[in-house]
Amino acid sequence: MGETGRLDKQIAFIIEIDKLKNIYRQSFVTGTEKAENDAEHSWHLALMGILLQEYVPKGAGADLDLLRVLKMVLVHDLVEIDAGDTYCYDEDAARDKRQREEKAASRLFNLLPADQATEFRSLWDEFEGRTTPEALFAAALDRLQPVLLNYQTEGRSWREHGITADQVLRRNELIREGAPALWAYVQKIISEAVEKGYLLP
Repeated sequence: MGETGRLDKQIAFIIEIDKLKNIYRQSFVTGTEKAENDAEHSWHLALMGILLQEYVPKGAGADLDLLRVLKMVLVHDLVEIDAGDTYCYDEDAARDKRQREEKAASRLFNLLPADQATEFRSLWDEFEGRTTPEALFAAALDRLQPVLLNYQTEGRSWREHGITADQVLRRNELIREGAPALWAYVQKIISEAVEKGYLLP
């Protein structure tokens, strides 16, 4: 493929992923009435990864590939351009989530030149598989961030959906494996959220 053809594909992908800014989540931006969009979520996770990498377990963290983590957190929600955001506590919507996201991954990543399409698909699969230290840390960040936003917005999304502390604990328990120190912090936040009435016991 000539340089022009390659660049055309890359630009087409760049234009397509701009649509991520219009995929809204159930979390709300701190201090506002605005629902967070996926692009804002991904940006937030990338900065969290840079700031919180020291909390990865020492055995894994010594050789943690932070660039790979950052790529994963920036790529993992792109599939929601086609598949939409699935609320993490919506069991009905979760039934076909994987199928919708697999189809979206195939379409979106294949807009890129073949080498980059393969890399992005590999990053997405790694994030979903959660078998590497990088994927576990990226997933821990992805779970931690909505907990922080829910707490800062007085449990707005939790209260709107009638979510219980047990649901939040079950949903976020994988943080324990990706970053145990962050899991202890999340448990503290959940306990405080119940005490303050942000979250059902």
